[in-house]
Amino acid sequence: MNILIIEDETAAAVNLQAILRSIDPSFQIITVLESIEEGVEYFEDKTQPTPDLVFMDIHLADGESFRIFDSVDITSPIIFTTAYDEYALRAFKVNSIDYLLKPIKVDDVRHAIEKFTRLSGNERTNYKSRINTMIESTKQNNQRVFLVHYKDKIIPLNIDDIAYFYISNERVTAVTLSSERYNIDRTLESLQATLPEDEFFRANRQFIIARKAVKDIAIWFGSRLSLNLSVETPEKIIISKARVPEFKQWLTSVHPLN
Repeated sequence: MNILIIEDETAAAVNLQAILRSIDPSFQIITVLESIEEGVEYFEDKTQPTPDLVFMDIHLADGESFRIFDSVDITSPIIFTTAYDEYALRAFKVNSIDYLLKPIKVDDVRHAIEKFTRLSGNERTNYKSRINTMIESTKQNNQRVFLVHYKDKIIPLNIDDIAYFYISNERVTAVTLSSERYNIDRTLESLQATLPEDEFFRANRQFIIARKAVKDIAIWFGSRLSLNLSVETPEKIIISKARVPEFKQWLTSVHPLN
């Protein structure tokens, strides 16, 4: 069996490869891809071998792996791997999409592989259709209001008022355009899955920013970009060189920066 792994965390990729080889030494790991860009390039290249099975991490360094499906058609069965919370896992459960919850265990991988080896051609086609349905519903299920705790109250926080989300010490904070700060009981990954893509951008592992909050942009070392927002941020927001084209396209897709 030829297996493709899409995973940007080195330790997780090494662990998954070790598990697969322990289950069956004859398994061939085609390669390990680390980004959406690499995933798209792989499946666009018709000279690359078609995997019998793909293990795909949901959150990659350059965004949600679901975005690979926007550019290419993947016919191989896919098992998603994720550290998502229960909120984000509902879509998988409702649509009967297979996933492995990190940290990944040997028995879970073995069970998933056994299941896929038993799928008929029609069952694989139906499974692919369920994946596409889930991805489309995830895109449409944008959340516009969060309930946040403020002193002794719970108040609604509209995303129109948010300048950015930031994670520090495993705590996610929403900062508004008027510099108010609220703790959000969600991961950045689950937020990214529900926020409108045309309004919010995952700048890096620490920040999700609102388009309306971008004040100006500076050229940074190594062809990277440094963003200045209309409100103060706890540290510089750096866009990596690889993500600069995507960021520019996102920023100008609605209207150019004033």
